[in-house]
Amino acid sequence: QVQLVESGGGVVQAGDSLRLSCAASGGTFSRYAMGWFRQVPGKEREFVAGTSRTAGSLYYSDSVKGRFTISRDNAKNMAYLQMDSLKPEDTAVYYCAAASASAGFTVVVDITKYAYWGQGTQVTVSS
Repeated sequence: QVQLVESGGGVVQAGDSLRLSCAASGGTFSRYAMGWFRQVPGKEREFVAGTSRTAGSLYYSDSVKGRFTISRDNAKNMAYLQMDSLKPEDTAVYYCAAASASAGFTVVVDITKYAYWGQGTQVTVSS
């Protein structure tokens, strides 16, 4: 079992930056593709960014491409989401997630293949 804990959320103004962190424990971190998702009330949770097990492959949703950067440090069991040029529409609860080990060695975009989730961290971007 993998436990995930996010941190780094907060209230910022449009154009600012935030860095979210995700600390993993209880498993072999390098066995899992990792992803960041976000959710606003009344909407489905959506994929934001993903990294393969070794960070050799990265993938971003169109809405954040060029502004957000996902990374991971397997030695520290950490995943990160650097968010730059934030917009009010980025306001959401952000979740990190670990894909099931059977999901393979590539980036995982399919939310149904993510087996482990953090509790979420709120990001609010004011205009």
